[in-house]
Amino acid sequence: MIAFVDIETSWQGTITVVGVYRPRRGTDQLVGEEVTADRLSQTLRGVKRIFSYNGSRFDLPVIHRYTGLDLAQRYRHHDLMFDCWAKGLYGGLKGVERTLGIHRDTEGLTGIDAMNLWERHRQGDPEALELLLRYNREDIENLEVLAWKLNILQKGTARHAICSICSTAKAETHGCRTTVMDMFAISPIPRL
Repeated sequence: MIAFVDIETSWQGTITVVGVYRPRRGTDQLVGEEVTADRLSQTLRGVKRIFSYNGSRFDLPVIHRYTGLDLAQRYRHHDLMFDCWAKGLYGGLKGVERTLGIHRDTEGLTGIDAMNLWERHRQGDPEALELLLRYNREDIENLEVLAWKLNILQKGTARHAICSICSTAKAETHGCRTTVMDMFAISPIPRL
């Protein structure tokens, strides 16, 4: 089983959210004090390989420092940032998503905004946490789309038969008929 991992941090450098997306199993997000080695290990139970964007230099070392859990030792890790670099796609995840036409409802939000949202949440703003979690969810779920576009994941893996509109498995068995494969046909990787 594979998983896509991304973290958000506070201005103080603590982890505020760990998002884990496992195709066909959904998204789990550990928030604040829920971020522990035990909880993260439980969330990743059964996973053999994890994907990240810049996780080698940021997410995994921060998780290790914060929880003591060394994900790079426990799991095969694939940092999609290096695949992007090999194709001439430089910059942060959001810039790469824009270049490749990957949709994001939280377009315009950045890691700085994520830190500010956490502070607003701590000050009692209930909408701030909701927006932070949506932002993190899009980070991890879009990593799967990025892996497809980079041809890291092949047909027959992950959720090729999951409807991109309603998220129902085997879209061909209900009325929607739109699959993730259709979405990739709309916006292929640009020639560089």
